Amino acid sequence: MRNKEMLLIPGPTPVVDSIYDALGQETRSHTDARFAAIYRNAIEKTKEMFQTDGEVFVISGSGTLSMEMALLNTVAVGEKILVISQGFFGDRFVKLSEAFGIQVEVIQSEWGKQVNPIEVEEKLAEGQFKAVTLTHADTSTGVAADLETLVPIIKKYDALVILDGVCATAAMEENMSRTYGSEEAKIDVILTGSQKAIGVPPGLAIVAFNQTALEARKQLERIPAYYSDIYNWIPIMHDPQKYFATPPVNLIYAYEEGMRLVLKEGMENRYKRHAAYGKAVRAALNVYGMKALAEEDAAAATLSCILYPEGLDDVAFRAALAKKGVIVAGALAHLAGKAFRIGHMGNTTEEMLEKAVALIGETLIELGYHVEIEQAVEKFNEIAYARIC
Repeated sequence: MRNKEMLLIPGPTPVVDSIYDALGQETRSHTDARFAAIYRNAIEKTKEMFQTDGEVFVISGSGTLSMEMALLNTVAVGEKILVISQGFFGDRFVKLSEAFGIQVEVIQSEWGKQVNPIEVEEKLAEGQFKAVTLTHADTSTGVAADLETLVPIIKKYDALVILDGVCATAAMEENMSRTYGSEEAKIDVILTGSQKAIGVPPGLAIVAFNQTALEARKQLERIPAYYSDIYNWIPIMHDPQKYFATPPVNLIYAYEEGMRLVLKEGMENRYKRHAAYGKAVRAALNVYGMKALAEEDAAAATLSCILYPEGLDDVAFRAALAKKGVIVAGALAHLAGKAFRIGHMGNTTEEMLEKAVALIGETLIELGYHVEIEQAVEKFNEIAYARIC
């Protein structure tokens, strides 16, 4: 990679050379047949990744726009949703709902833990919820949603399952054709962005709707949106030479290449690789006395929130590590200063993460801590490379 630093934050993530090369191609008209062919390929690859029988949308915007599209095209003003929050980013659906006059109730887990499914079922039994939102991997806590348990419960009460996949898509299973216990128990909407496990620079909002979700949009008729209205985008997704709003031409080039790499590796291989990376990083850092916030059975494959050992200064640690070329993120909300967040997804490699583990150890020693770097690196390699043996 031509990157000068290891960008190991929860996103954006490292970009490989072939994606940079695609991004740097000549800019063409957004109605040019050559660009339209690339855009069409990107859309088809996105459908393949999600295995959806519905529609996908790849447009200019961030993950927040994806959230808005998912919500406004399925839930009407005055209808009610349930937000299952396992951290900071689950709560963002609350603000979105309030902005558009959608009633919202929240089940908030303790940070670092998964929500109690019994509590979810009891809440759904109370009244008519049009949809339930889940954050697949919460970027603030490193906690993964238990889809195996929650999707069947949600569908039992005829609510739509809206999955925030921003920090999970292309690394943790999000198969819209999969059933969770019954034919009806499927994920209805997945929303994501380009800059995390897909490994493309920021700037694309990506949303997938199955047929159930598309029927929900049909029932709404008019919605309080223009740019976010999927009915304005469906004609373009079917024929990218048509015009609604100018797409980010060069970013679509990059995304098409990113999706080519995702599918070339294979979804199952990606799931195994990311699961191994997450376990290996957490186990290695545990050798240093750095414990993950999330227990292993609830931990996301894409990023980890790591608690500092007693007395370690957050700013000094991350600044010293940055001087070595490793960029990690600070923690959010009440964990600020008490933990850091490290991404291990997308185009990151075993070599990069192994080096990062060693450099974290060196930084700790410089700051006065006694740690065993060799032992931590061995623990990382034991887990990370076991998947290919």
